[in-house]
Amino acid sequence: MIPFPHISPEVFSISLGGVEFALRWYALAYIAAVLVGWRMVVAAVKRASLWPDDRAPMTPEQVEALVTWVIIGVIVGGRLGFVLFYQPGYYLAHPIEIPMLWQGGMAFHGGLLGVVIAGILFCRAYRLPMAGVGDAMAMATPPGLLLGRVANFINAELWGRPTDVPWGVIFPGAQAQDCPGPRGLIEAGAQVVCARHPSQLYEAILEGAILGAVILWLVHRRGWLKVPGQVTGLFLAGYGLGRFIVEYYRQADAQFITPENPLGHVLSLNPALGVSMGQLLSLPMLFIGLAIIFWSRRRTP
Repeated sequence: MIPFPHISPEVFSISLGGVEFALRWYALAYIAAVLVGWRMVVAAVKRASLWPDDRAPMTPEQVEALVTWVIIGVIVGGRLGFVLFYQPGYYLAHPIEIPMLWQGGMAFHGGLLGVVIAGILFCRAYRLPMAGVGDAMAMATPPGLLLGRVANFINAELWGRPTDVPWGVIFPGAQAQDCPGPRGLIEAGAQVVCARHPSQLYEAILEGAILGAVILWLVHRRGWLKVPGQVTGLFLAGYGLGRFIVEYYRQADAQFITPENPLGHVLSLNPALGVSMGQLLSLPMLFIGLAIIFWSRRRTP
C-alpha cells in the first residue's frame, strides 16, 4: 500500500478584507491546459507542411479567438454534463445551485460536447474548415486531460475501487475508507485501512500521456493532419477506449451505488456484470471516432 501524499488542494491563499482567496490545483490545471493547448495549436498552424495542400486551417490570431470559445464550452458543457448525466434529480430540486461551480462537479463528456458545439459555432462564425480545426483541438486536448487527472489525485477525489495490489493508495476521508468487503482492507499496525486503485493516475497515463504521445507521433512523423478529421477520430476513439478500461477500476459515483448494485452499474445483467455511466458515455465516443477515421480516409485521396 502507498500512503496518500498529503498535498494541500490549494497552491496558495491570501486574505483580503476578511475574505479568503485561494488558487487551487484544479483551477491551475485548467489554466495550464488552456495555455499549453493554445501554444501547441499555434505552433502547428505555423507549420504549413503539416496540413493538406500545405495550408493551415486557421491563423495564429484565429487560434487566440478560438481559446475564448473553448473556455466557455468547457465550463458550460462540463457543468451541465455533470448536472444532466450524474445528478439530474438533485439539481432539478435545487436549480439555483447549478451555476455554483465552486462547489465542484464537472463532467468530461459534457465538457467535450460543449467544446464541440463551441468549435462548430466558431468555424461558422469565421468560415473555417471544421475538420481541420477539430484536428487541431483534438491534438491539444490530451495534455489538459493529464493535468486535470493529476489534480483530481491531489484533491483525493474520483478514486478507484478497493484493491490489494501493491500500488493501492490509502486515500483520506470517511467515504474513501469505507470498504464494503474484504478487498482493499489492510492491517497497518493497530489500524485497518482501505487501499484503492489510483484510477485518476491510470486516466492521466492512458488518456493524457499515452494518447497524447501517439497523436503527436502520428501528426509529426506520419502526416496524419494531411487527412482532415483523422486526428479527431483518433482522439475520440482513444479516449473512449481508455476511459472504458479505467472504469473497471474506478469507484462509481455514490448515487449509482446501492446494496443490490455495489459496483454502481447503470445497465447490468447481474451485480458483477454491467456498465457504468462513464462506460455508457464512452462507448459512443469509441464507435464515432472509428467511423470518423474510416470516413476521413475514404474521402481523402
